Amino acid sequence: MRSRLLAVTFEADDPAVPARFWAGLLGREVVGDAGGVLLPGGDTQLGLRFVPGRGGRLGANRMHLHLTSADLDHQRRTVATAVGLGGRHVDVGQRPEEGHVVLADPAGYEFCVIEPDNGYLAGCGPLGELTCAGTRQAGLFWGAALGWPLVWDRGEQTAIQSPRGGTKVAWDVWDGAPVTSKAEPGRQRFELLAADGDQRAAVDALVALGAARLGVRDDGTVVLADPDGTEFCVWPAGHTQNGSPPRTG
Repeated sequence: MRSRLLAVTFEADDPAVPARFWAGLLGREVVGDAGGVLLPGGDTQLGLRFVPGRGGRLGANRMHLHLTSADLDHQRRTVATAVGLGGRHVDVGQRPEEGHVVLADPAGYEFCVIEPDNGYLAGCGPLGELTCAGTRQAGLFWGAALGWPLVWDRGEQTAIQSPRGGTKVAWDVWDGAPVTSKAEPGRQRFELLAADGDQRAAVDALVALGAARLGVRDDGTVVLADPDGTEFCVWPAGHTQNGSPPRTG
């Protein structure tokens, strides 16, 4: 029993602001509901969701998005568009010779516009990767949970990708930093749906793979943690993009 990854959720003081930013940058529609704002991703591109909560904190965000570029002009246009929509340049210690450009969205979440000759993200589409602070164990867990094969596995650097291609999801232990911090709950998390609508069976399968049950929200959404202790949600049957997933932080 596998689950389907619907979106990665970001908390924000005003979810509509980063939702408009990313919709403009990626050319996506915005679907609003009582629980937040969703930018559906389609079959091969990861969905993005924004919900009320604490905004990102530069240097402490545990998930970063990577956008791809067809050529240098395309990279420059993407950066200019991002700045025009309310993004800003940030310094996270990147070196001048590195080809990617690091920015932050209006909610305070870093992301990178990757250089065009990056073969690792070739063919992944506009939203090439979500990279997460995490261990190899987490990457293996998520690969099994989603039925996505490993496409990178070197040391503590692990990446998975849908069999249909598209956005990669990667894990790495950044600069030896702790993967989770109980004093600073995560502002970002995965939102899942049971592949065949059977939420109970999906949750049982995730627990068998190494997830821990944390609780159930009022709307029936089950909150779990992966092997690194990172929270994620499994929506109940019938809870679609117009549903209302709860805050978990």
